[in-house]
Amino acid sequence: MSLRRLPLLLALALSIPLSAHAIEFSADELQRAKALQQRLLTLDSHLDTPANFGRDGFDIDNRHDHNALSQVDYPRMVEGALDGGFWAIYTGQGDRSPAAHLRDRDAGLQRLLEIRTMLAANRERFALALTPADAVRIKADGKRVVFISMENASPLVADPSLLSFYHQAGLRMLSTVHFANNEFADSATNPKGPEWDGLSDAGKALVREAVRLGIVIDQSHASDAVFDDLVEMMPVPFVLSHSSAKAVHDHPRNLDDARLRRLAKAGGVIQVNAYGGYLVDPGKSEARKQAEEALSKRLGGWGKMDIAQGVELQRGEEELDRQFPVRHASLDDFFAHMGHILDVVGPEHVGIGLDWDGGGGLTDLRDVSELPKITAWLLRRGYDDKQIAGIWGGNLLRVMQQAQAHADKQGT
Repeated sequence: MSLRRLPLLLALALSIPLSAHAIEFSADELQRAKALQQRLLTLDSHLDTPANFGRDGFDIDNRHDHNALSQVDYPRMVEGALDGGFWAIYTGQGDRSPAAHLRDRDAGLQRLLEIRTMLAANRERFALALTPADAVRIKADGKRVVFISMENASPLVADPSLLSFYHQAGLRMLSTVHFANNEFADSATNPKGPEWDGLSDAGKALVREAVRLGIVIDQSHASDAVFDDLVEMMPVPFVLSHSSAKAVHDHPRNLDDARLRRLAKAGGVIQVNAYGGYLVDPGKSEARKQAEEALSKRLGGWGKMDIAQGVELQRGEEELDRQFPVRHASLDDFFAHMGHILDVVGPEHVGIGLDWDGGGGLTDLRDVSELPKITAWLLRRGYDDKQIAGIWGGNLLRVMQQAQAHADKQGT
């Protein structure tokens, strides 16, 4: 999930873009794209949907259209031919006091419980995956794939040994940090700048333990110095689960071309993000920011809304777009980032992590039901089925296989 929660969810692209141009696909292109996705294993590396699992009124088996709180549910996954992906245990960065560390610990465990509870309640539609082979089998069984990831390692600060428990419970991807620095690493967006000049000693120890267990390391949200540390110390490739291209939009959350090439040389993969503020500069006024905060307060705050209030939230966002126009990112903007990255590192090192239910979404890609538009663009660009299969999950699973094979070889 990106910068986070309601004020940032309000930046979702939910109105007509200021630009008159928008990419279009024919019905035949979309039909071909969807048919291809239905044959391939189609995974998104960053789903923040578990944030909805404890929300009153949310049912993953029911469709929640036109709802600013929900972009992913089973019916829309079927429509968009999304087989699943990595479902995130996200914990917001606290004030780093001992009490906050304990709250983070408990919040992470609660989110893990919510994911496992959803799986137990929906055994006919979803299944937990621990290995790449599991994902292939789950798709063949006609179910949706649930890998578990952790975004922000703050739940581990109070007790790093919990990583082993999380691994036993299904964790297969780990990021060290989020919007602000923590005890493990520097964030790309910490307001006061770096604290550790990369990974702290505790962060390096956490990464080494994750590698020992076969957990994939995710660099998204971490600073460039953390990236450099990972390249130096990692015996296996790592990924960026939801990031974009700094050459297209100079934002600290995005990766520059030199590091993109280093990532590819190390065998890693960047999963391209669809969070609008990382794709373009929205040009948001102070009045707009204040109006967003007022809307959030009126509805009780992101974490306390029930799913029905998401409809009211969307109407409020659309009204704000009329009163305080901003630039919303579109598929054109997303494809500018994705196309640039593909040109720099090639299709073997690119994937898709759109930040659904965590701030992702575009004016013309509002939820997972519209994912065949991405495949149609890849086909239009000339990529073959094997390359598209890599982009839609194969490249990421190759990194996972390497991480797990390394752990097995070391005797984990």
